[in-house]
Amino acid sequence: MKFGPVPLDRAEGAILAHSVQAGPVRLRKGLTLGADEVAALRAAGLAEVTVARIEPGDVGEDAAAQQLAAALAGPGAGLRVTEPFTGRVNLVAEHPGLFRVDAAAVNRLNAVDPGITLATLPDFSRVAAGTMVATAKIIPYAVPGDALARALGGLPGGGSMSVASLKVTEAALILTRTPGFARKLIDKGAAVVAERMAGLGVSLASIETVPHETGAVGAALGRAKAPLVLVMGASATSDPADVCPAAVVAAGGELIRFGMPVDPGNLLFLGRLGGADVVGLPGCARSPALNGADWVLERLVCGLPVGEPEIAAMGVGGLLKEIPLRPQPRAIRPASTSGPRVEILLLAAGASRRMGGADKLVQDAGGQPLLRRAARAALGAGAAAVRVVLPPDHAARRATLEGLDGLSVVEAPRAQEGMGASLATGIAALGRKADAVIVALADMPDVTAQDYRRLIAAFDPEKGHEICRGVTPGGVPGHPVLFGRRFFENLADLGGDRGARDVIAAGADFLADVPLPGMAAVTDLDTPEDWATWQRG
Repeated sequence: MKFGPVPLDRAEGAILAHSVQAGPVRLRKGLTLGADEVAALRAAGLAEVTVARIEPGDVGEDAAAQQLAAALAGPGAGLRVTEPFTGRVNLVAEHPGLFRVDAAAVNRLNAVDPGITLATLPDFSRVAAGTMVATAKIIPYAVPGDALARALGGLPGGGSMSVASLKVTEAALILTRTPGFARKLIDKGAAVVAERMAGLGVSLASIETVPHETGAVGAALGRAKAPLVLVMGASATSDPADVCPAAVVAAGGELIRFGMPVDPGNLLFLGRLGGADVVGLPGCARSPALNGADWVLERLVCGLPVGEPEIAAMGVGGLLKEIPLRPQPRAIRPASTSGPRVEILLLAAGASRRMGGADKLVQDAGGQPLLRRAARAALGAGAAAVRVVLPPDHAARRATLEGLDGLSVVEAPRAQEGMGASLATGIAALGRKADAVIVALADMPDVTAQDYRRLIAAFDPEKGHEICRGVTPGGVPGHPVLFGRRFFENLADLGGDRGARDVIAAGADFLADVPLPGMAAVTDLDTPEDWATWQRG
């Protein structure tokens, strides 16, 4: 093909390279110039025009693109080839499924001639019917026939791309429970799994909740009749010998792989029992956002091989977006140069029912009311804000806070329902720009400003440390507890007297324990006996 400006008397039969306004007529690029068009250009005062002229052995852009597309989609590929237009042909999925492409073949094709191009979706992309999965584009108006032949010769005979259709239509779901795991979170997890599978055209034929014990899970696996069985544990799986993977083996099955190089999704396990695939879902599967479990489930549902080598090969591209435990993913806000914006919620709305009629929070604790002591420690931490959650119209507790600058009071109208209700009220009052919140209890006299600073220092979303829990030097869990903003919605959903234990259990993958000196993390003054013990030192 020759390209360039030519005099008008040599332009007839050539392809117009650029659109031209010829008097009242606009001649569009790609037009093959005839005598009338050349006359219009001459009448407009032009002496020459830029054209492309196809030479013997060249293949026009539309014909070349069509030949490429036909070779790319072999028989039964599940792809529809569109009509060529301006050197472009698209390949479109005929049905939902996973797009498969031979990347090496595509790379070979694109290396033949810069004018012959093919762009595709990534291998294993999930597509719907009608999704464009690839586009073949011939950049010039024609390409040399020998270049096109080399490009076609590098493609496999049966086609180099296809859409694997959905084959599995039913799955079974087994959930486990522990004494500290709320039914509400179990139900939410089941709902997210059901929605995730529905997106793959799979319905849950059975849903069963059993104790988080190897025997109970193994028995449930034996009862499951679907070709795909999903296991969502109340506690994160941390070893092949842990409860859920061990249950697969105990039931007579095989553990194929524990762990995967995809984050989030590291703690997935894959097994086989009888004729069924068994997938142990990681904790991040409680969110509908993309995670490693999706990659495994999509392949299994489409009947594609998934085993040790396939999972091991998922690492490149396996660093996915961070996922919060909330219905919609929310990006982590980059920390400012001055550090994260952490607020403190000091819960002080309890009824002191175990104090025999006295209000523990106004009792003297080392020369000042217990609530004032706790508030001063919080104020000394350098947090972005300190908010004290009180019952409505509690004058005595408010009075203990007089003169303390830098804190605000939040009234919890449902305080009588329990700590969960008070905490939810406090979460609703957080500043819009808060990166994290420390939930603290006002009846813990030994928590210091330095303890709060330790929690703030431990907060590191990049390392996955987004729940930072105060513990004793021996590891006994206690308070305060810092929660990153990804957990705010979960905390806001709390009610009754459950507190944040369920959120911590569900977010175990994000938990970092922070040792606090002495017994500060577990010392609270709930009863007269607690007070007497503490005062004795």
